[in-house]
Amino acid sequence: MDIQKYSVGLQDFKEIITGGYVYVDKTRYVHKLLTTSKYYFLSRPKRFGKSLLVSTLYHLFKGENLPNAMLTCLALV
Repeated sequence: MDIQKYSVGLQDFKEIITGGYVYVDKTRYVHKLLTTSKYYFLSRPKRFGKSLLVSTLYHLFKGENLPNAMLTCLALV
């Protein structure tokens, strides 16, 4: 049985994926978020994934060469 690592305190998408941490993909909601309006205010409690979502978007839109492991875990790709 493999022990899964949880990304407590990590907020960088690339570090989480390449480090083998558990990642809960929420990108299927990103398309709706990006196409339905201009501005959003992300009002969620502390430690609820706001910075990780922004980091995920950063790495997707930056256009850098991402390892296949990073791309295959995402619903948008």
